[in-house]
Amino acid sequence: MKTIGIIGGMSWESTVPYYRLINEGVKERLGGLHSARMVLLSVDFHDIAELQNGGRWDEAGDAMVDAARALEAAGADCVVIATNTMHISADRVADAVSLPLLHIADATGEEIVRHGIGTVGLLGTRFTMEQDFYRTRLAERFGLEVLVPESEDREFVNRVIYTELCCGVFDEDSRARFREIIGRLVSAGAGGIVLGCTEIPLLVTADDSPVPLFDTGRLHAAAAVAFALAED
Repeated sequence: MKTIGIIGGMSWESTVPYYRLINEGVKERLGGLHSARMVLLSVDFHDIAELQNGGRWDEAGDAMVDAARALEAAGADCVVIATNTMHISADRVADAVSLPLLHIADATGEEIVRHGIGTVGLLGTRFTMEQDFYRTRLAERFGLEVLVPESEDREFVNRVIYTELCCGVFDEDSRARFREIIGRLVSAGAGGIVLGCTEIPLLVTADDSPVPLFDTGRLHAAAAVAFALAED
């Protein structure tokens, strides 16, 4: 079994499910008392969020590179950045270490294609929804059309992520507004919704959407399990 290296803590609320899902996946595959070999480096999200909101992406990327190098030194066989937004630095991280980086958008895109869906709505931080690093990867690698909410809805989703979900607050009014936003994306042609922030599935479930939801954290964790147990 290979050792999975995880850069977590962004936020820790969504890193906890990664640990559980990866271990559950290994146990399901191997049975008995088996659990995953993992190295976790959990950063202080306060510092990362400050860099994000200040547009200091080079410095945020430096933090990801430092974390990936620490995982490599600790014996990890791959790097998993356990958040969507900081995949803005994925290429830098991949270039900085000799380990494969398991990209969250690739795990997601593969699952969308398996469902035969060509157009999806994307929910996430405003950085993930508005910048092109995520949407372009889904479009170029998987041929997907990616829709994002209107400006007011993007601001709402971003605010809920940082001020509620990352703080462990799950509000029914916010859930209702998410349902409305999903409905508007579906009306615009989305055949599925990418929950492109690993905290959103803590609030939104399949019951909140008339079309399939793609839980990026769950799919990313499954990709890590597949990597760890793959034959060389």
